Amino acid sequence: MRRKDKEMTDPEAIASVIRKSTVCRLAMSDDNQPYVIPMSFGYQDGAVYFHCAPEGRKIDILRKNPRVCIEFDVDCRLKTGDSACKWGFYFQSAIAFGVAAFIEDAVEKRAALDIIMRQYSNEAFTYPESALEKIVVIRVTVTELTGKAAA
Repeated sequence: MRRKDKEMTDPEAIASVIRKSTVCRLAMSDDNQPYVIPMSFGYQDGAVYFHCAPEGRKIDILRKNPRVCIEFDVDCRLKTGDSACKWGFYFQSAIAFGVAAFIEDAVEKRAALDIIMRQYSNEAFTYPESALEKIVVIRVTVTELTGKAAA
């Protein structure tokens, strides 16, 4: 990281950014063409979980190239100043690099969906078998995680 003064090094502080996030951006590479989309997600034990429809560009890309980058950010506010160079943003962010894998087992899918739902709610949910058969659940095993805070 170029700006060491903004680097977050505490793993718990970085995980806190992820837990506070309500959306992330999933970046993929499609034959050397970047592709990024906003996603709802869950995070636990060094893995990020997503669910989606069983077809589409994201699925096609991940089947060809499972390497991804995920961005999370919170507390974004505009910082004004008396000159253009004094303007900027306050924020905290985390960047995760990892490898995506498709979860096929129904028990594992339910567990992953629970992790996703815990990102947004403390309620307990059930998932009908018919719904599990219609969705894809993806686990990204995080291989590198960095954080940044601008205040």
